[in-house]
Amino acid sequence: MHKAQVLDKRGNVTSEIELPDAVFSYPVKPHLLYEAAINFEANQRRGTATTKTRAEVSGSNRKPWRQKGTGRARAGAARSPLWRHGGTTFGPRPKDYSYDLPNAVRRNALKSALAAKKADGQILILEDLRLPAAKTKEAVAILKALKVDSALVVDGRDNAALFTAVRNIPKVKAVDWQRVNTHDVLNHKWLVVSAQAFAAWMEKLK
Repeated sequence: MHKAQVLDKRGNVTSEIELPDAVFSYPVKPHLLYEAAINFEANQRRGTATTKTRAEVSGSNRKPWRQKGTGRARAGAARSPLWRHGGTTFGPRPKDYSYDLPNAVRRNALKSALAAKKADGQILILEDLRLPAAKTKEAVAILKALKVDSALVVDGRDNAALFTAVRNIPKVKAVDWQRVNTHDVLNHKWLVVSAQAFAAWMEKLK
């Protein structure tokens, strides 16, 4: 059974906590991390890129000139894709890029990311992440004491002051422990989590 230190807001060690082997002894599998990261980014795509076909651009549908006898190339309509301001052929259309990963793949990818963070010594467990006020300077003071710049801060959603205080800090994101994903873990150097949220999170991941 692995163990980790529990810190206070000043970075001082206050106790130790056991880390479940089911999570932190899981092997780091790069292909799972890749699949989870690509899935997250695909699900974020809006898929709204579009162009107008010849049926959608403005303009007359009348034949510009007669078919023969003018010496000019034949033309059927001003909205032809061959003409300036005409429609676009095979252009992008609105599309849904999202897809689902199997639950086991998603869970194992997160375990793999957490195991990698633990191996790099980039997980900080704090006994409490509650702030006296929902002010950015309060959150900055904690991160500065921990010597952390890029961090994913994890706690319960009921800690509204933390989420408000963190949202304006560059490279720092606060997320509810029930909504942590592999992409966010990999996208931040440090993982800072409250002891209470950590216990509930690990119980769910086992």
